[in-house]
Amino acid sequence: MPLAASSSPPRVTPALLWAMVLAGGVIMGLALGVRHVQGLFLLPVSMDRGWSRETFAMAMALQNLTWGVAQPFTGMIADRHGSAKVIAAGLVFYAVGLIGMTLAVTPAMFLLTAGICVGIALSGTAFAVIYGALSRLVAPERRSWALAVAGAVGGLGQFTLVPAAQWLISGAGWTRALSLFAVALAVALPLALILREARRHASGVGPSERDQPLGQAIREAFAQRGFWLLNLGFLACGFQLAFIGTHLPAYLADRGLRAADGVAALAIIALANIAGTYVCGILGARYRRKHLLAYIYLIRAGAMALFFLLPLSVWSVYAFSAVMGFIWLGTVPLTNGLISQVFGVRYITTLFGFVFFGHQLGSFLGVWLGGLVYEATHSYDLIWLGAIALGLLAAMLHWPIDDRELPRPRMAPARA
Repeated sequence: MPLAASSSPPRVTPALLWAMVLAGGVIMGLALGVRHVQGLFLLPVSMDRGWSRETFAMAMALQNLTWGVAQPFTGMIADRHGSAKVIAAGLVFYAVGLIGMTLAVTPAMFLLTAGICVGIALSGTAFAVIYGALSRLVAPERRSWALAVAGAVGGLGQFTLVPAAQWLISGAGWTRALSLFAVALAVALPLALILREARRHASGVGPSERDQPLGQAIREAFAQRGFWLLNLGFLACGFQLAFIGTHLPAYLADRGLRAADGVAALAIIALANIAGTYVCGILGARYRRKHLLAYIYLIRAGAMALFFLLPLSVWSVYAFSAVMGFIWLGTVPLTNGLISQVFGVRYITTLFGFVFFGHQLGSFLGVWLGGLVYEATHSYDLIWLGAIALGLLAAMLHWPIDDRELPRPRMAPARA
């Protein structure tokens, strides 16, 4: 049965508000944390199975692409039937996918589990569904705060899993590490119940949004130039983050740094992301989101250019990781907020899902081309240059976006 909608915000107690925000943050932290540390598995998995780096990179690339393709459809299900069911199914898929990775003895099996199964799982446990649920459950005046806190909690989960993953891989092996992550995701299943929407009214949804059919909302979005610009800009974001998250530890090892330095880099990124995501979410309520997004992409391009051109050292790695980490996932609440600002929140999960496809297409290219180019040239230089160029392009694409709310005639209520 489709979700009910109401023009008045739901009455949510402070305790319930915090419970919803923390539940969403913990689920997102586990889902994104396991994904964030996958670069630490590249070398042990490749050496243990006798596969090339391109094989592992292809699985991660397929994961990102599957995530992007599945996201609009999981978004439609969440918008129509509630986010809790989608989140619960995503957690189950995630656990099954991780266990499957440990059992995969051929590249095809690894592609199916790490690529397709985990990719589908991420579409039900990460940004789009969690932020979509909170956008509807939380009153408009508290929405930016809720997304910021949930993002920060999710960042804390990512940070925690970096040393945990390295400790487990070193002490118990990569297969047991993935198995324990699967158990953690299964244990998180009850948290999905806190984000149930069926018994609550959608927050801040007016009559025109409530009565608009889904197909009309999708056509309306795709007819807007700004919606396409968001898609293209988000592609650059996905390319940059997926390439760095997957290949940075191997890149540092190739340049003579220790494995511990790669772990530290990912940990610093995750730690800085906690503060950065919160700050970006709060700033999104005060300043124009499209300008903040443009600045983020400019800073990213500058940080990558300096990291690539200056002599490499442990301290340059730490500085680069801190800067990138602070703006790592700050684009997500800002992009989500920009979509809800223009199109409303009734179909926010679906519309963000379409924009997120651009992000994941970029992620696919960043991970896959990173492995492909390395195997062909034994260097990541061309990918670094491409990531820098995409950052500059994304900044230019965001600036002209029309961020005004779409005018819609107020629909008359149906007669009894």
